[in-house]
Amino acid sequence: MEVKVYNIDGKDTGKTVELNDSIFGIEPNEHAVYLDVKQYMANKRQGTHKAKERGEISGSTRKIKKQKGTGTARMGSIKSPVLRGGGRVFGPRPRDYSFKLNKKVKALARKSALSYKAKNNNIVVVEDFNFDAPKTKKIIEIKNNLKLNDKKLLLVLPNVNNNIYLSARNLKGFDVQLVSELNTYKITDASKLIFVESSIAELNNMFSN
Repeated sequence: MEVKVYNIDGKDTGKTVELNDSIFGIEPNEHAVYLDVKQYMANKRQGTHKAKERGEISGSTRKIKKQKGTGTARMGSIKSPVLRGGGRVFGPRPRDYSFKLNKKVKALARKSALSYKAKNNNIVVVEDFNFDAPKTKKIIEIKNNLKLNDKKLLLVLPNVNNNIYLSARNLKGFDVQLVSELNTYKITDASKLIFVESSIAELNNMFSN
C-alpha cells in the first residue's frame, strides 16, 4: 500500500512511501485489540481503593438495645452496615489489576489497530522535520497545513526529539509517541496517525525483529 508524503506546509512532495502489508494490511483481530487495550487500562489502575468494613470501624461495642421486647428489629452493634457510619459490606480492597498478555498477541493487536487506520485512510506521512527550539505555534501551523485541526492526532517519531515533544505537550488532542513505545490504546484513541517518514522504516524493523 502506497501513501503520499507531505511536507510540514501540507504540500505533496511527489514522493510516496510503501506501507508493509504484513503490518498495515492484515485482517484485523478485534479480540486481540480488545485484550491489549484492556491490559493497558488495567495496568494504569493504582488499585489503592479501600473501604472500611464493620471490623475496622471505630466505635463502642456496647449492645445498642435489648434483644427482645422493643417491637423493632434486633440491633447488636453501632458498627452495623445498616446504620449510618457503620462499616461497608464487601467494600473494595487494595488489589493488583494487571494481567499477563503474550507478546505475539500484543504484536497482533498493534498490527490490527494499524491496519484499521490504513483501511480507513487515517494515516498521514510527513517528511522528517525538526525545530530549533520548542514552539507550540509551529505544531498548530502543521495541523492547519495538513487540514487536521479538528482531529485527535498521534505523531509517531523514530527517536527522541525534545523540541517536538515540548512543542506539542500543551496541545489538547495531540500526542507524541516513539515507534518503540507505540501501543494499541494510543493508536485506537487517535483519529489520525501522523508518521514521520523515517518512522515507517523504524516500525518495519521493530516488527521484523
